[in-house]
This record gives sequence, C-alpha cells and structure tokens, in this order.
Amino acid sequence: MGIEIERKFLVTSDAWRAQAAHAQRMVQGYLIDASLVQSQTGTRCSLRVRVGGDHAWLNIKSATLGVERLEYDYPIPVIDAERMLRDFCNGVVEKVRHYVPYAGLTFEVDEFFGDNAGLIVAEVELQSANQAIDKPGWLGHEVTQHLRYYNLNLLQHPYSRWSAAEKAGE
Repeated sequence: MGIEIERKFLVTSDAWRAQAAHAQRMVQGYLIDASLVQSQTGTRCSLRVRVGGDHAWLNIKSATLGVERLEYDYPIPVIDAERMLRDFCNGVVEKVRHYVPYAGLTFEVDEFFGDNAGLIVAEVELQSANQAIDKPGWLGHEVTQHLRYYNLNLLQHPYSRWSAAEKAGE
C-alpha cells in the first residue's frame, strides 16, 4: 500500500531559488475527479495523469484532506500520457517543481503557471505524520488542511480567481 505523508506551505520569498538543486516542468490532468463524482458514485479517489520531464505516471490518490493520504503511482509512456491529457482531461495544471534540500529533507517548491500563475507552494514528504521539521526562513503559513491548495482544486478554482483573503492564506 502506498502512503504519502506530506505537509504543504506557502512560500514567502525567493530565497529558496539559490538553494534549488534542480527543477522539472510538470503537467497534470484528472481522469477521475473524486470531488465531482464522490457524491454521485461514492468514488473515494482521484485518478490523474502526470508528465514530468521525460517521464509520465498514472497516479491514484485518496480523496482525503490532511497530512496522510493513500497514493499509488504507475509509470506509463509519455506519449500515452500526453494523449490522455489532450483527449480525456478537462484542463491541466502546469508548474515547475524545484527540488530544494534543507536540513536533511527535500522541499518540493511548485511554481505554477497558466491560470495559477503567481502561486508558489512548498511540499515536504515525511516519514511519519508527526515528524518534526526544521523550517527554512522562506517557508510561510502551513496550508496542508486548506483544500484550495490541492492541485485538483487549482484546476477547478484557479489562483487567478481567488480573493485577496484566499491569496493571503486565510
């Protein structure tokens, strides 16, 4: 069973850029959107297709909010993923993921584009839900429990349509 344990934060400055080890462009779309069908069918997961650099995956993730979620990734050919994104997905989320090592962990800083341009969040995967982390100075308010920061919701309610309060993390 795949379990993702992850916390998500707003980014408050560009100081992380000097520490980034590498970056990768990512595009993802949803084949099954749990938030749209859960009430009708009882679906408890989302199914997304993701292309990152010269790799692609099908990703199944539980439709739960919080630090710990079930997750499965399956590699697929990039050409198949690109076709699925084009033929089956109602829009995509585009971002560059920057990998920033800090205090023994790797923070994945996602810089969004398109309708989500201007949004930058950092995620860090952990070994346990209660693992303590040393937070870098550029890491701001934790938004793990805020649904609007999840990629699926960014597709449905993009950052460009957020209120000032939403953009401030309230």
